[in-house]
Amino acid sequence: MASQNDKRAILGKALEDLVTRARSGREPCRIGLMAAGGEHSDMEFITAAAAAMKEDAALTVVGVGPRPAGLLPAGLDWIETGCEGGELAAGMEKALDSGHIQGAVALHYPFPLGVSTVGRILTPALGRAMFVACTTGMSAAKRQQALLRNAVLGIAVAKASGLAAPAVGVLNVDAAPQVLRALNRMAEKGYALNLGQSVRGDGGSLLRGNDLLRGAVDVCVTDTLTGNVLMKLFGAFTSGGAYETTGWGYGPSVGEGWNKVVSIISRASGSPVIANALAYTAAAVRGRLPVLVAEELRMARAAGLDDELAAFEKSDAAPAVQVSPPPVEPTDEEIHGIDVLDLEQAVRCLWKEKIYAEAAMGCTGPVVKLASARLEAARKILADAGYI
Repeated sequence: MASQNDKRAILGKALEDLVTRARSGREPCRIGLMAAGGEHSDMEFITAAAAAMKEDAALTVVGVGPRPAGLLPAGLDWIETGCEGGELAAGMEKALDSGHIQGAVALHYPFPLGVSTVGRILTPALGRAMFVACTTGMSAAKRQQALLRNAVLGIAVAKASGLAAPAVGVLNVDAAPQVLRALNRMAEKGYALNLGQSVRGDGGSLLRGNDLLRGAVDVCVTDTLTGNVLMKLFGAFTSGGAYETTGWGYGPSVGEGWNKVVSIISRASGSPVIANALAYTAAAVRGRLPVLVAEELRMARAAGLDDELAAFEKSDAAPAVQVSPPPVEPTDEEIHGIDVLDLEQAVRCLWKEKIYAEAAMGCTGPVVKLASARLEAARKILADAGYI
């Protein structure tokens, strides 16, 4: 049974939260910051915490690590630990589990398979923010499945950050056309998907480098390794790579059944990025990110997400069709939009129908080369087979 002092403390905290909410218009939020182990001075963490709290009066940053010498900025709380990675992680984990903090910004975190993070960059051409799904962790072991899950998870993070219907595009990497076709099928079955468009003349929802520079969509879907490279390029380009100056970091963690909001920054992140990461994490906490992820996955499942994931499993196991090519013909036409992972099978699919074709790589990605007289028939064959 709670003592009188405990009751007073609970009441006092509730009143404090009400006053804070009234003054700032925001829900009070406590975000932990792993404040040691970076490649720059530890003052970067202190500076970032002060900047984030100045911008958001309802935010309390809780530093985790060796307590710095001297006075801390007003409002900054601290959990003192040793300087080793395991000690920092244990202090942060304990604070999360106890509810002392609602989210955290960390330099590293051992996410289980199925959990990844959605970063956010500032695109240089027009100064637009863009989510990158995903940048660390791994949402699935197989590439196509991971990309499809990344799309759903990226949408959930964008919604938690205040975008009701984020525009989505898929970066033109391996398996992107397959994933885009799966997303279109899910949209046809009722998934509320807002596909954005490339700024290039031929349009479409497969994104190229130009689209990243201009921020053509709200959510760029890609694989984790590519996303991680993009974060580093966009974040540290102006410093020559040594210091991340712009962006919001590698983003909050998301995954099925995952209820922690742990965001990642890198050891090269400077105070501007760390401050933005704290604000990004607070927005995810206030936006009830784990709840939104569960709801987004539910809606995606209702539109066939599990069927699409299962189909990718089968396609990975399917052997390439073995067939001899028909007589060689001049190849003066091209068919675009076929995934590089499907290219050889698509060519053999045409060979089976007595249409000579060749696999090639054009400036916009993989293409099938064939005679112009065969173009329309080949398009129908490949469409019926699911390659385009």
